[in-house]
Amino acid sequence: MNANEKSLNTFATRVRQMILQYEAQRKENDELYTLVDQRDREITQLQQELAQAHADYNTLKMAKMLEITDGDMETAQKRVAKLIRDVNKCITLLSEK
Repeated sequence: MNANEKSLNTFATRVRQMILQYEAQRKENDELYTLVDQRDREITQLQQELAQAHADYNTLKMAKMLEITDGDMETAQKRVAKLIRDVNKCITLLSEK
């Protein structure tokens, strides 16, 4: 083999190696893009779940506040009824005198 043929063979071998490395890098790149897309979908789903959880929490918090308000309302009604009875007793006592 002369020097030119040897150089050509070396060049061809290196080009083949570069092509193989390029294919390997392209395959790895495709896998990484697939992984990134999968993660993006997962992140989007988790964000939606988080937004739903926040909405559910706010709804439950509002329901709890209304529940407490209803309980307070019942207590307040009982107190008003007791005060009315006390006032009626006082009026009865005053009218007897």
